[in-house]
Amino acid sequence: MVKKQRTSKGLILLELVFYAVLPYVIWNFSREPLGDYTAMLISTIPGIVYTIYRFILDKQFNITGLFILSSLALGTTVNLLSGSAEQMIWNGVYLSLFYTFLYIVTLIIKRPLSLYFAVDFVYLQGYARMDSRALFFQKGIFKWFQFIQVIFIIRGLFMAGLTVYLLQKYGIDGYGGMLIYKQIAGWAFSIFIIGMFFYINVPVRNFFAKQQNQVQDNHNLTLQQSNATVE
Repeated sequence: MVKKQRTSKGLILLELVFYAVLPYVIWNFSREPLGDYTAMLISTIPGIVYTIYRFILDKQFNITGLFILSSLALGTTVNLLSGSAEQMIWNGVYLSLFYTFLYIVTLIIKRPLSLYFAVDFVYLQGYARMDSRALFFQKGIFKWFQFIQVIFIIRGLFMAGLTVYLLQKYGIDGYGGMLIYKQIAGWAFSIFIIGMFFYINVPVRNFFAKQQNQVQDNHNLTLQQSNATVE
């Protein structure tokens, strides 16, 4: 338990360094000699490197990994094609809304990405994807993945709105502070979402308990019928 807590603290520290501290430092020190747009592009490099590192380390060669790599490739391409620092920020907002739309569509068709992310996670713990997928689609469990998907949608809308608000209030000069505010907001949502994923253990245990009770009831009924036949 202590080791896991230390690992979690280490990951939080690394995310802080690669997603906030380094981009903030790069932005502030390279902005004047290189210009806003180039400085902003360079400031995204630490996050890209760290994301690829975590992808390889966690062996996420699955739907989750594909989603991460696709998002990384699409985000990098959009940034390179933006042409200016302000347009790069606006394109980031549009991209966030695109992902939010994707979450809405998968929610409507009852194929929430949150469920498939969970399937990939438990697979790394040694559980077969087919078995866990069948389990997660069970009534009483599936609705919680839909709820998490709704949180994904709220997060996407909030982060996009926060970016627009900060950009309109502080302009491009407030990009460094924008990184910090967005990182803090991202952590807040992540903590809540992770908590919901852990809570799903409760309906899963209830499902298995209900199944076990049904098996026991069927066994008792069979015994009663057998005794009645003998008598």
